[in-house]
Amino acid sequence: MEKLNAIITGIASYVPEYILTNDELSRMVDTTDEWIRTRIGTKERHILKGEGKGASDLGAPALKKLLEKTNTNPDDIQVVICSTTTPDYKFPSTASIIAEKCGVKHSFAFDIQAACSGFLYAMEVANGFVKSGLYKKVVVVSAEFMSSIVDYTDRSTCPIFGDGATAVLVEPTTEDLGIIDTELHADGVGLPYLMLKAGGTVHPTTHETLEKREQFIHQEGKTVFKYAVTCMADVSESMMKRNNLTHEDIDWLVPHQANMRIIEATAHRMNLDKSKVMVNIHKYANTSSASVPLALADWESKLKKGDKLIMSAFGAGFTWGSMYIKWAYDGSEVNK
Repeated sequence: MEKLNAIITGIASYVPEYILTNDELSRMVDTTDEWIRTRIGTKERHILKGEGKGASDLGAPALKKLLEKTNTNPDDIQVVICSTTTPDYKFPSTASIIAEKCGVKHSFAFDIQAACSGFLYAMEVANGFVKSGLYKKVVVVSAEFMSSIVDYTDRSTCPIFGDGATAVLVEPTTEDLGIIDTELHADGVGLPYLMLKAGGTVHPTTHETLEKREQFIHQEGKTVFKYAVTCMADVSESMMKRNNLTHEDIDWLVPHQANMRIIEATAHRMNLDKSKVMVNIHKYANTSSASVPLALADWESKLKKGDKLIMSAFGAGFTWGSMYIKWAYDGSEVNK
């Protein structure tokens, strides 16, 4: 049997219509457009509005768009993996809800929670499914309703996050394309620095936790920033060394869009010109696990078959990782 590689054969994204600008945010909390732009790099973020909404209301439109864009029959999808930090419910999985909303009836579905590194974790799982030879069409959906866990009275965290979703189709090939190498890490030392304190089994939601606003993101920014800069740069450089790549070999760096200074530090360590770095933090802010594939979706038309990409992310846990892929199709030819 020929060796199988897992390739991305299509990508689609969805962001809500409502845009929360820095100027509007500065009327809600004590911050300014200049402060947000210079320290984070964000100008605006998309926010999901409406009662009774969940991450599936972001993921389902992305998956529907993907199925239409790739002319894929929902009945042919065998696996649906959803990376999300903001699931609709504790159970059932958000993946199963997205599958139902999209008419995907012949797959199994489950969620992965690795915070902002979730897309890379989910892609590595999809990689294993496809390389096994047992599964030919695997969907990875990254759906993040971050505004649902953001405290809009906390000036240190509320400018950082936005909502959005992507869906990618992963299929097998015998060509020298697709996922070439992956390096993933986790270190539980990060627990106290970036977390949702209440709502789990250790600290169930109570009147007291609600009064303390512990249902929202808690982040100790300086510590998280220090770890993020080091870990994303280290793992990206490691990926280059493992695969004997120089900065000239790499066509694109696709970094997690958490902070412009982290992105710049990672690119600097890799000796990459900024023209090779996908950056859209100014449009979407940090959409957690959706941020890396949102960049891929935005740049799809510029991607060429055989392009060498390194994707890199860092998230709560701490989790971090990098993935080296050779792009499988000419994006400029999509939907022509």
